[in-house]
Amino acid sequence: MTLHDLPHTTAPVPATDDLIDRAVAAVESRREEILALRRDVHSHPEVSWQEHRTTAVVMERLEAAGVEVRAMAGSGAVADLGAPNPRVRIALRADLDALPIEEETGLPFASREQGVCHACGHDVHTVAVLAAGLALRSLQDRLESMSLGIRLIFQPAEESIPGGALKVREAGWIEGVDRILAVHCDPSIDVGTIGLKVGPITAASDSVHVTLTGRGGHTSRPHLTQDLTFALGKVMTDVPAALSRRLDPRSGNALVWGAVRAGTVANVIPSRGECVGTLRMLDSETWATTGPLIEEIVHAVVSPYGVRAEVRHVRGVPPVDNDPATISAMTAAAGAVLGPAAVVPTKQSLGGEDLGWLLTDAPGAMARLGTRTPGGETHELHQGDLVVDEESVLIAAKFLAAATLSSVGPDGLV
Repeated sequence: MTLHDLPHTTAPVPATDDLIDRAVAAVESRREEILALRRDVHSHPEVSWQEHRTTAVVMERLEAAGVEVRAMAGSGAVADLGAPNPRVRIALRADLDALPIEEETGLPFASREQGVCHACGHDVHTVAVLAAGLALRSLQDRLESMSLGIRLIFQPAEESIPGGALKVREAGWIEGVDRILAVHCDPSIDVGTIGLKVGPITAASDSVHVTLTGRGGHTSRPHLTQDLTFALGKVMTDVPAALSRRLDPRSGNALVWGAVRAGTVANVIPSRGECVGTLRMLDSETWATTGPLIEEIVHAVVSPYGVRAEVRHVRGVPPVDNDPATISAMTAAAGAVLGPAAVVPTKQSLGGEDLGWLLTDAPGAMARLGTRTPGGETHELHQGDLVVDEESVLIAAKFLAAATLSSVGPDGLV
């Protein structure tokens, strides 16, 4: 029996504008606490699967508010509030991990961990979901009358492939969830704006690792070797080119190498080399069939050089496919919190997000959260100089709380 099979004696009470106002006010009342917490999380970043301190901070704040929290083995946590046996359950999802990148912002609360920083804004996501959850907790009686349950998911390892979303699924944290809401920092749009789009908003993203081995030797006698370095160069250029001719161009595929390693000196042809990159694709159907094709092309490209090739293709994440009904609820929430002009159109990107795995189990959507200070510099994600306007933390919390309440009508989920 699932939570949805349990009997209910009363019909749910719909959300009201007044209730959204109360949730927004609850976030605002904690303004200084929320900003201080975000600075604390930002200054103590932790890479994928190592988010122990961040998990502990989240759990401590929730438990202090009387919310029961469960920890995932290793790192990550989930908490339930609102109606214990709800007609509708909404999940708010945050990702906890930082990136192995040196921070270059010079902020007074910059990373204290050498070579690690929150260059993707996950500190904003984490604190926003926590703050939204605490605000909604203050409305516990009304949530129960609405028969609305809320699940807060603090997920580890979004930046790894395969990502922590698969662990969330394995742990059963999506069971009984009717809708999933999330935000992602977007430093290309101003703070106070929310980018929304129906349908796919991110791309599929995989890891591709090609290792070549063969007979090395002196660069003066390449004919006595298998010239692995030359073959590696052909893999880097010819495999993406061939892939673009074997796949439907409408799939929007892009194989890009990020790391190449071969040899140590100029006059020695090495016996081993490798290149590592990402395969990104807009179309999920084409993505599902691409793995064997990559291996076929790599072997064909290196065959004339006599080297041996090992291809490791790891399926990463499917596209995040935004549900139309969820986008409607998010649009209403953005209007209530920020005004109707706050919603801006956004396009599908080739970035990957493992929220896509969770949306294969339950409908939902990810909104792009404006983090650029109006008139200020446009930063890039995954760069050590990323700076977000701190007001975006509060806006995200208010927006997520409002989107949760906007998701429920007199007959249940809307």
